[in-house]
Amino acid sequence: MSARLKLTLSYAAVVVVSGGLLLAAVGLFLLRYVPDTVDFFPNRGDLSRAFVPVASMVMLVLLAFGLGAGWLLAGRMLAPLDRIGDAARLAAQGSLSHRVALPGPRDEFRDLADVFDSMLEQLEAHVAEQQRFAANASHELRTPLAISQTLLEVAEADPDRDVDALIARLREVNTRAIELTEALLLLSRADRRTFPREIVDLSLLAEEAVEALLPLADRRGVAVEVGGAPAPVLGSSALLPQLVTNLVLNAIVHNLPSGGAVAVRTHSLPQAVALVVENTGEVLPSHLVATLVEPFQRGAERTRGTERTRGDDHAGAGLGLAIVDRITQAHGGTLVLTPRPDGGLIVTVWLPHPYPAAPSA
Repeated sequence: MSARLKLTLSYAAVVVVSGGLLLAAVGLFLLRYVPDTVDFFPNRGDLSRAFVPVASMVMLVLLAFGLGAGWLLAGRMLAPLDRIGDAARLAAQGSLSHRVALPGPRDEFRDLADVFDSMLEQLEAHVAEQQRFAANASHELRTPLAISQTLLEVAEADPDRDVDALIARLREVNTRAIELTEALLLLSRADRRTFPREIVDLSLLAEEAVEALLPLADRRGVAVEVGGAPAPVLGSSALLPQLVTNLVLNAIVHNLPSGGAVAVRTHSLPQAVALVVENTGEVLPSHLVATLVEPFQRGAERTRGTERTRGDDHAGAGLGLAIVDRITQAHGGTLVLTPRPDGGLIVTVWLPHPYPAAPSA
């Protein structure tokens, strides 16, 4: 039986039982005070014969009224669920733009409809982001494949081809394709949030990342400074090093042509820890900074209009800050990007403290 039919039968049963109890009480009350021995007064038998048919008719009327009114009332009460069901069916068919938008006063059905609309809105945004990401990823992956195909076709048509140069160029293109694929896999892993957690010190990770990238900073003429307090967090020992490395790498690569600087600092507060990476560079408008965490977005490229700004090494695919943002969210943290007035960027990663201090009274 449908919910509407169940509610209808419930309403009708309540009406009939209530009416039956009322009629039974009236009948028993009347019969109790009518004598059964006087001839010229109606006795109990007379009243029973007169009362039972009328009571039966009344019960039939109550039953019909209970069924009809219960059906209408149940339909009115379940109408919001029908609207939510219609929206769910449309969503199952791929139409995520439809909303329930239930009118009327706020009640349980209105709250349910609002939660469902919020879920549809988030799902629509997530699907749109995934579609945009898939399109960008396909484009980025197609580029090295197209370059490889072109190199092979040119080499095949050229009898005097330089095999060593061809191999070197193909190795470079293949390396970039592998780096992009690994970045995409890392991004997917961070989105799933299925990873073991342990205590990791961000200050140690910062020192290791700076030490590993110091040769690159020297080649680019960028001075790197690292320091700060111990900053323990509960997280992935594989993803958090990637987060720190990406931030330091971005700060070194997206910097001034010469005489640039990078400062890496860690802070520990009672409720949270922070990793701050600050670098010099070009002046970034606020509207651009807000888009830097989107996949395949390159800040310097959008301000200059160039194809690549990293040079031959560490060309990247615009996934650095996107990976940082996803890893931060997977650890329950917040990523904050602040443009420096003199040029460059301040990136702050806030993560929950594994041993939060109790608030003072």
